[in-house]
Amino acid sequence: MAYPGIWANSYGQMYQGAPGNNNNYAQPAQYPPSAQTPGQQAPIQANGQPEYGAQYYAAQGHYPNYHNNYYVSSTQPALTATSGSQVTYQLQEPPQEAMGEIKYTIDDTDRRRGGKKSKKREENGENEIDRVFIWDLDETIIIFHSLLTSSYAQRYGKDTNATLQLGLRMEELIFNLADNHLFFNDLEECDQVHCDDVAADDNGQDLANYNFQTDGFRTANAAGAICLGPGVRGGVDWMRKLAFRYRRIKELYDTFKDNIPELLSSPVGEAWRQLRTEIDQSTDNWCALALKALSVIHNRPGCVNIMVTTTQLVPAIAKCMLYELGPVFNIDNVYSATKIGKESCFERIIQRFGKNVTYVCIGDGREEEIAAKTHNVPFWPISTHNDLMALHQALELEYL
Repeated sequence: MAYPGIWANSYGQMYQGAPGNNNNYAQPAQYPPSAQTPGQQAPIQANGQPEYGAQYYAAQGHYPNYHNNYYVSSTQPALTATSGSQVTYQLQEPPQEAMGEIKYTIDDTDRRRGGKKSKKREENGENEIDRVFIWDLDETIIIFHSLLTSSYAQRYGKDTNATLQLGLRMEELIFNLADNHLFFNDLEECDQVHCDDVAADDNGQDLANYNFQTDGFRTANAAGAICLGPGVRGGVDWMRKLAFRYRRIKELYDTFKDNIPELLSSPVGEAWRQLRTEIDQSTDNWCALALKALSVIHNRPGCVNIMVTTTQLVPAIAKCMLYELGPVFNIDNVYSATKIGKESCFERIIQRFGKNVTYVCIGDGREEEIAAKTHNVPFWPISTHNDLMALHQALELEYL
């Protein structure tokens, strides 16, 4: 059966309302959700369009401001949060008889134009990618900055001092890993957008017995001014040493991304295990919820996770390792927007995968939302545990 008010353009993007409606974003949701009984009519926004997610959460009355490109029918599952001091998030499965009524997903109407794949994409083995999910890091996948500012504790009624201490301990681990293993002392002023940005200067020399401490890189860097703005290159010898460091970072990431304690010393590894457990408990398993959605994408043929973060590249890589994100993010798919901004990072990603690919942006901040809108990419906002659970459910049901 066809659903009234749903249409799709030639790129497979699904819209609610009449074709030509340029309202790409629904109004922000209220938190906590207001009570609403099942079957109650979804709220109508000022523009006359029902808010995306209104029917999705009709049973509980929680209406996140999901992009209406992903408008779906009312047969999707609802999310609930049980009352009490400890918040517990639960999923309610849709009735089995209702599942047959769901006819349209983004896959069903995917009609991207064919075109010649770039030679670079074919060489990188990316010619089979047809859907790219661009993720923010802090406060989307992991809770870190809001621990340091106590905003997470205030929002969810946690002990502010306890969460602050967790944030400070994780910050120490991040910079210890970055400094002791990922050359951050050398690279802080020479940070790149992507690990391969200086790969052209790498001559392929065997680094098994290479001494990074005595190769003269740090002395030249401290002496000055070789590491200037983006695109400004230093001497050939110095650039080669810079490329060696990023190659070693990639090797360490690929070797230890599944077993970070093996890279850390024994006491530090144990401290990391304990800290991760405490952060997971304090944040009600926020990162675990994000990892469920990331894993669905990672395991789905033709899909890839890309990270764009305002954290500098080397600390961002350290965060990926310490929060165990390595299995779902190849290091080649991590970008730092510190120097060039997220809009420019999005442009690089689109150039890399091509315009015949479907892109989805997932984040919590205004910067990635603006970047997504600039490049006409659907934006899925994350602000609560329920948003992560709904994202996972939409991926599991193949609406995204």
